[in-house]
Amino acid sequence: MTPADLSRTVVRAVRCAVEDGELPADAVVPDRVVVERTRPGGVGEYATPVAFQVARSARRAPGEVAALLARRLGVADGIERVEVTGAGFLNFVLRKRSAADLVREIHAQGIRYGCAPGPDPESHPDPEPENAPDRERDRDLAGVPAPCAELRARVVRDALLRIAATQGTTSTVPTSDTTPNIAPVPAREGDVVARFGVDGAAWAMLAVAPHESPVFPERLLAQDESNDFFRVRYAHSRARALTRNAALLGFESLPGEVVGEDALLRVLAEHPLVLEAAAHHRAPERLVRQLVELADALLDFHYRVLPQGDEKPSAAHRSRLAVAEAAGTVLAGGLTLLGMDAPERL
Repeated sequence: MTPADLSRTVVRAVRCAVEDGELPADAVVPDRVVVERTRPGGVGEYATPVAFQVARSARRAPGEVAALLARRLGVADGIERVEVTGAGFLNFVLRKRSAADLVREIHAQGIRYGCAPGPDPESHPDPEPENAPDRERDRDLAGVPAPCAELRARVVRDALLRIAATQGTTSTVPTSDTTPNIAPVPAREGDVVARFGVDGAAWAMLAVAPHESPVFPERLLAQDESNDFFRVRYAHSRARALTRNAALLGFESLPGEVVGEDALLRVLAEHPLVLEAAAHHRAPERLVRQLVELADALLDFHYRVLPQGDEKPSAAHRSRLAVAEAAGTVLAGGLTLLGMDAPERL
């Protein structure tokens, strides 16, 4: 079970509790449930406050709602343990998913990995849906003066529209009519697009919460590890280079078990959850942070992918290559959602 699967499983548990009469017939069943990674020191791996959402309409205490949901969820496939903490928080430990299954899913879905499933394939949202601002429009930012208050608002809204579309909705995206609290580019920064380029300037605008003023450090121009934006794009290009180099060595990727790469696999598994949280909280900076974490994990891993010296390609090399390719795909999809290019070579 993936974290995104867990969210849908919790929704089903609430719906079944209503249908079976454990909760009142008029209790609200949420369309989606926010599931987030447990904070350091917390219980389990993931947690959700869904019981508080349901308790008011059910006219029950959150703890009571959480307890009955825990009984149902404790027997669900893929869930190892459920605990109720505090006044009604549900906490989960998931059964470990194989690396091969995760990588196969990413390879099958491509940059659509992490998109919430629709009722049929044609309703499955693309990272850049037809009603979203297209990349040509994004490129028009190069002609917008940086001090203009609408510059950052436009970048944030466009990114949120693309992220929300991955969850099958645009209802949570702020518009100029809803008076969103999006801090503008400070006038003292001058023309940030001219200084850092369209993508570099947009990265800085999206790297902090929309209500916070963006910061444009000079390291945004650095082509080295001090620049988060460079590292993300470099990691993507390294993943693509691994595929090219493996072809020269006469082998291709094949998903299989990979030992000792828990950090990289964990970030890949959590990508759908990050997209869901970014859409729910109107927080594109969550996706930015995850791409940086994924890039760093991939850069720590990539030198172990190809055979060294006289070593012959083995099943382990093919499995590692499949993981690296999956990471590159997720990086490309994430950059696309933020409205940025993912170059094959840097």
